[in-house]
Amino acid sequence: MSEQKKDAPTDEFDPMAIARPDRSLMKYYLLISLLSGPLFPIAILPLFFKYETLKYKFDESGVSMSWGILFRREIYLTYRRIQDIHLTRNIVQRWMGLATVGIQTASGSAGPEMSIEGILQADKLRDYLYMQMRGARGEVDEETDSTQSPGESDEALSLLREIRDLLKRAAERGETRQ
Repeated sequence: MSEQKKDAPTDEFDPMAIARPDRSLMKYYLLISLLSGPLFPIAILPLFFKYETLKYKFDESGVSMSWGILFRREIYLTYRRIQDIHLTRNIVQRWMGLATVGIQTASGSAGPEMSIEGILQADKLRDYLYMQMRGARGEVDEETDSTQSPGESDEALSLLREIRDLLKRAAERGETRQ
């Protein structure tokens, strides 16, 4: 039985292992290009070159993405700059198990700063990015928050925590007015 456990695949998600999009992204590009009809040769070429040159790199401080042959594009976003993360799937992407993870920053543009395509575990990637984004900003969870003494943070935050605690105690005693 120990051999089964050893050989069993782990369900651990490791974004550091993601370097290239999944092969199904090229199939998706091919399908989309076929839908363009007679413009198929013109539509498939840029998508083919994008797929072949598309590379991702996740590290401790951020994520980078690069692609292109004639016009090389490289984007590097630190987790600290990330404002929001969107996960989108059209009907064909859902059918193929794909999604696009759009990462937005405070750059002022309407569209995402970076769109990570061709990832099969997009939900896990989104959750990982949210976790990294919150960690980069120094946000803490509820357990850590309650053990932190007011002297460790600024005055306003400690005052708000004190008010919160007083309100909780008053609610527990039934002293709130209605």
